[in-house]
Amino acid sequence: MGRTSDAMNAWSNALEAGMIMAEAYAVIAMRLWGMAGLWAVTPSENHRMMSEKAAALTRSMLDANTAAFRGGDPSRIIAAAMKPVRQKTRANARRLAKRGPKRR
Repeated sequence: MGRTSDAMNAWSNALEAGMIMAEAYAVIAMRLWGMAGLWAVTPSENHRMMSEKAAALTRSMLDANTAAFRGGDPSRIIAAAMKPVRQKTRANARRLAKRGPKRR
């Protein structure tokens, strides 16, 4: 791969990491608001926020290892590791945002 491709892969991974962070912060905020009774969350949300992490991190590790064993360069391995985490943060942010503030 050339320098341009490497730079684009690095930029893409940086943007993906930024999106993971932004979505994770939004999810944390909505879940905290839910615990405070200010955001409409389901009763299973507290359990869900603990149980989903193990599955996402396991998938992340497996995908990164698969990319590495297939001879992927570091940027592809990083992208493979971030993909399942990003899928989870994106899904959680969308799902919780749709629920909205709790109506009294």
